[in-house]
Amino acid sequence: MSTPPPGAGGRGGDRRGPADKKKNKKSPRKNLVLSQADETNLRALRGSLVDIEQVVDEASVPTTGRQNRRRREDRNEELYNTLGEIKPTRSAADGPVVISEGMTVREFSEKIGVRARDLIKVLFELGILANINHVMEPKLAIKLAEHFGLEAKVMTFEEEIEAGHEVARLQAEAEGQERRITRAPVVTIMGHVDHGKTSLLDKIRSTKVAEGESGGITQHIGAYHVDVKNRQIVFLDTPGHEAFTLMRARGARVTDVVILVVAADDGVMPQTLEAIDHARAAGVPIVVALNKIDKANAHPERVKQQLADKGLMAEDWGGQTVVVPVSAHQGTGIDELLEMVLLTSDMLDLKAAPERPAQGAVLEARKETGRGIVATVLVQNGTLRVGDTFVSGATWGRVRSMSDDRGGRSQESGPATAVEVTGFQEVPEAGDTFQAVDDEQKARGIVEFRQLEQRRRDLTPSLGKVSLEALFNKIEQGEIKDLSVVLKADVQGSVEVLRDAIEKLSTPRVKVSVLHSGVGAISTNDVLLASASKAIIVGFSVRPERNASELAEKEQVEVRLYTVIYELLDEIRKAMTGLLEPTFKEVARGRAEVREIFKVPRIGTIAGAHVVDGVIPRTANVRLVRDGKVVYEGKLSSLRRFKDDASEVRSGFDCGIGLERFQDIKPGDIVEAFVNEEVAPTLN
Repeated sequence: MSTPPPGAGGRGGDRRGPADKKKNKKSPRKNLVLSQADETNLRALRGSLVDIEQVVDEASVPTTGRQNRRRREDRNEELYNTLGEIKPTRSAADGPVVISEGMTVREFSEKIGVRARDLIKVLFELGILANINHVMEPKLAIKLAEHFGLEAKVMTFEEEIEAGHEVARLQAEAEGQERRITRAPVVTIMGHVDHGKTSLLDKIRSTKVAEGESGGITQHIGAYHVDVKNRQIVFLDTPGHEAFTLMRARGARVTDVVILVVAADDGVMPQTLEAIDHARAAGVPIVVALNKIDKANAHPERVKQQLADKGLMAEDWGGQTVVVPVSAHQGTGIDELLEMVLLTSDMLDLKAAPERPAQGAVLEARKETGRGIVATVLVQNGTLRVGDTFVSGATWGRVRSMSDDRGGRSQESGPATAVEVTGFQEVPEAGDTFQAVDDEQKARGIVEFRQLEQRRRDLTPSLGKVSLEALFNKIEQGEIKDLSVVLKADVQGSVEVLRDAIEKLSTPRVKVSVLHSGVGAISTNDVLLASASKAIIVGFSVRPERNASELAEKEQVEVRLYTVIYELLDEIRKAMTGLLEPTFKEVARGRAEVREIFKVPRIGTIAGAHVVDGVIPRTANVRLVRDGKVVYEGKLSSLRRFKDDASEVRSGFDCGIGLERFQDIKPGDIVEAFVNEEVAPTLN
């Protein structure tokens, strides 16, 4: 039997010698050489996947460091080649790409102008198994759009629809096609307890609301329509300004005009002041109803003086605030009050487009036996019809039935109409937006996305809405232009002194405004106001109520408590200073002259230099000056005295200097060392 040749053996007869095998092992597939910009893009794309579950768990495969590195290089090569092959039809000139909630791969591919299968291939290279109905992560969508040279911005579903309607409105106005009508104003009645809010509304709509309430006090939000001279006014009867502010905190601007009820025999009270501050913070015009003028101890002029002290100067005193004397008991002045409300709404020029899909806000919601989930919805624009699919906050549904404030069934409801709607899948929150949609699958996708985001927010610690430490970041982003404060103290004298002292801290660079001030413990109303207005709460010799503390923790509103006025003012002054952008000053440390050049294998060019002035620190920034011109600015790669590394080299000594990523060093060059020191900002 003949002996097989060396290397033969096994099935097929491998005839490669040991040298050939060794050579083959050392000749792997050629690695991709990427530019620095491409590597940055790839790192950015991979960095956006921190929160996305990876399909392939590479850690479970026992591999060496070289194999892991080769695998990453191969995946980078495949991803780079895939991205390079995609040529979107959309360009930057077409405007920004809108990234909406619950956007699928198909919708994103249509927006940027690429084939869905190409986009799915890119996602697969990133470790995401997706189909055309896969919901895109907003961060990933932004990164992909930016890679193709497109600007991207994130919008909520409601904002995207509103933006589309605005574009359609402008086009329709140019063509004279869209029909816009004057809608009814939405009015909220606010004021102090027992000043006659519900009695006044009872007289206006000629029904006995107060008799149906416990103790004559409004226990829930009601919405009622009133006909005035062939026009309608929608009244919201709230349990006070708490619900008013809670809705605004959730982004629902439902009120057009506020009627502030003030008793002529009682005057301006603490809750009256709170109502004024809340209405001003919302930017809503105020009409004052001076109630109970029929009483013997009524002093209307004294009340007008109190209102003037709070910035509400009556028109008959030369101001701009409408003050109407009324009597809810006798019905005096009711017609004049309603006329003033209509006049104020006419100045606001309230318009609506009834042909659009319905858009509005949820006023209240509850579960009823036999009816399921029932919500009072204020339709602000468009028309809502039975059978319409809608999205409201983190729930959706289909309108099964609608009924007005008097219990009558209706098939459709136009703008500025409050109706009870059934058909919700889950109970919505008061203040949630309400938007009718055409596609039920789209509604399901949006709600699933919002519920997932809500669960993620609940599990992720939050940094808080507003804190003294976070104000600097927010002002950089343009979210907060000034420092808003809600002030509570133990006595009225302290309130007045502290309010004046805090507002006097304002400078041309930073403005401090006291949004609301009052006497007593910090209440839930104070927390809601601070949450809606992005303010901080300052308490002087007072403590927050238990419910207020829990709500402040939930809403992530910062509450600061003090007993010494100087500490309070010092901390606010420090917070104002924190709002200012820091400045840096360059400080020269030393100069060295290059005398000789050395070429060191595997390291590069090293300059043999002599320190002629100051000191050359190892960690300092340096610039290389040649013939009076700066040819390099960066960091030191090495600093040595003889063969030893040095932390610094002082004047009169020689040293070896290596520059980071720079080799073109010549004798006679000057190396200047400097540091950037932060200069504390000042308020002046």
